[in-house]
Amino acid sequence: MSDEAYNPGAEGAKMSFADAMSYGDYLRLEQVLDQQRPLGTAHDEMLFIIQHQTSELWMKLAIHEMAGARDAMNAGQMPQAFKMLARVSRIFEQLNSAWDVLRTMTPADYTRFREVLGPSSGFQSYQYRMIEYILGNRNPNMLKPHEHVPEVQKMLAEELARPSFYDDVIRLLFTTIDGPDAAVPEPQLTQPHKAVPEVQAKWKLVYEDVDRWWTLYELGEKLVDIEDYFRRWRFNHVTTVERVIGFKRGTGGTSGVQYLRRMLDVELFPELWHLRGEL
Repeated sequence: MSDEAYNPGAEGAKMSFADAMSYGDYLRLEQVLDQQRPLGTAHDEMLFIIQHQTSELWMKLAIHEMAGARDAMNAGQMPQAFKMLARVSRIFEQLNSAWDVLRTMTPADYTRFREVLGPSSGFQSYQYRMIEYILGNRNPNMLKPHEHVPEVQKMLAEELARPSFYDDVIRLLFTTIDGPDAAVPEPQLTQPHKAVPEVQAKWKLVYEDVDRWWTLYELGEKLVDIEDYFRRWRFNHVTTVERVIGFKRGTGGTSGVQYLRRMLDVELFPELWHLRGEL
């Protein structure tokens, strides 16, 4: 064993980047790592900022993957769509793990910097809202917090104006089983998706004959995976908030834990869950 320090350059690794793109250059790390700027002096504010910034990055990727899956599905490229949807589930799993780190912050830690947050709150996350809108949980009232950023409000409004990803799934479900002239239920554009008996009946046909309708069956299970992880994310959010602030009102003016618990009752793909009791 040599006492000399290992030199990767001796094996051909590039060691000088004065004239070439480095790892940090490619990822723009100087700019990224310059964005963590606490407004107070509390030690745990850095944790709070990084946890939320990294969550927003994962949400950006989730939106990217869902958009790709939607395009692939509508183009009939189901294997590609399935791969992207599986990745979305893993992203939500990653988001879940982030709460474990934030829960190391105690109520005493949080109160040292809570005031510097002002009225800012996670429920104002437009990327979170976009994820819900894409999947079918559509509440036009949640456009209002984004009026001060017209391009963001426009982007969310445009999503509300088109069928959700789940509406596209339902169209595929009906046209695959009944043919191109199938009587497809109208998209639920501006309200949270409510269970439609005809949709549940179609899913039941799929789940009772999985060999015949294997692609639709796999699609249904991919959606259940996504909602499963999404529900866990919401639940972990509730328990983290209750652990840190109890039943205080949220910084954005919501009822805090009570508001978040209400969100636990939301079903993204209700027919896929309800039919299980009929099988």
